[in-house]
Amino acid sequence: MIKIIKYTLQKTKLTRNYSKKLPNPLRSTKPRSIRPSVQNFIDSKSVRVIGGKGGDGCISFLHLWANERAGPDGGDGGNGAHVIFRASSNVKDLNHVLSVIKGEDGGKGMNKDCCGKNAQHAIVDVPIGTVFHDENGKIIADLNENGVLFVGARGGSGGKGNHYFITDIEQAPKISEYGALGEDLRYNLEIRSIAQIGFIGFPNAGKSTLLQAITRARPKIAPYPFTTLKPHIGMVQFDDYEQIAVADLPGIIPGSHKNKGLGFRFLKHIERCVAFVYVLDVSDENVLEKFEVLRFELTQFNKEFVERPQFIAANKIDLAGVKRNVEILKENCGLEVIPVSGKLGYNLLELLRKFRDVYDVSNFKVRNKG
Repeated sequence: MIKIIKYTLQKTKLTRNYSKKLPNPLRSTKPRSIRPSVQNFIDSKSVRVIGGKGGDGCISFLHLWANERAGPDGGDGGNGAHVIFRASSNVKDLNHVLSVIKGEDGGKGMNKDCCGKNAQHAIVDVPIGTVFHDENGKIIADLNENGVLFVGARGGSGGKGNHYFITDIEQAPKISEYGALGEDLRYNLEIRSIAQIGFIGFPNAGKSTLLQAITRARPKIAPYPFTTLKPHIGMVQFDDYEQIAVADLPGIIPGSHKNKGLGFRFLKHIERCVAFVYVLDVSDENVLEKFEVLRFELTQFNKEFVERPQFIAANKIDLAGVKRNVEILKENCGLEVIPVSGKLGYNLLELLRKFRDVYDVSNFKVRNKG
């Protein structure tokens, strides 16, 4: 069956008309891990990279039968390995990247003009969108396409053996070179885009419960604030083999744009998401005021946030007496409101279809940019 989708591009909005329904999200056939430890999403890391040392040159003189002065035959050392970072779609975070990465040393030169072996370069895969900062905070590289390479530290060149230093005057040199040391540098790695959809809300709004209900992620859930200190990522799969990354981000409080609470540590994660979902606890009588605080904090940090796709997930709809608060949100917030319950799984299908709608529209904008 061919699905026909029509896009209409206006001045500031991109609307979508459907002649067929959206692809359906799939229920995961693989159960959640039963390991007691929970792996957090690592989106920033400081690493030290050391290039391999070049091999030393050799001092040797060839001795043959009936020719004791056959001449110098010391070979050159091999080159040390580079440390190379490669953008790959096969990795999602920096959890596998070591804090210290060292390239192999080159082989030493040997007699009979045998050169040392060049070391094999150390290639480290990082997610697409990884940005490299030096110790001063300057951006050195941005790996924004699959397969792009960045040489983090160059290996040292191999030293010359004494055969290299033969001249008309000096026929039997007794000197050679040491292999050069590799570069020793430090970088701060940061993933620019961690997810397409980011959950925004106050502590205990139900963001972690909602992420656990729609993905295989296992964020920490507890009845006290700031249980989420690092982002957790879950993948939503659809029947057309497309996947959408959804991030459970740390909770926001008033004054976050002034670095209060988690402050900039929280807001930097928001800056990398394509779309925002305000997860609001509709059992709170001041839910509309909290929504205004959330939007104010985001716009104070970055005014461009208002131009990104965003809508509201009115969570905890299963509690009694919340329908009035939902109606207040729909009438005053100016955004689409989707009532959901992460605990009981109410209306999650509509929420996931909205995710796909926003994802497709964003991809369409990127493909037709310029």
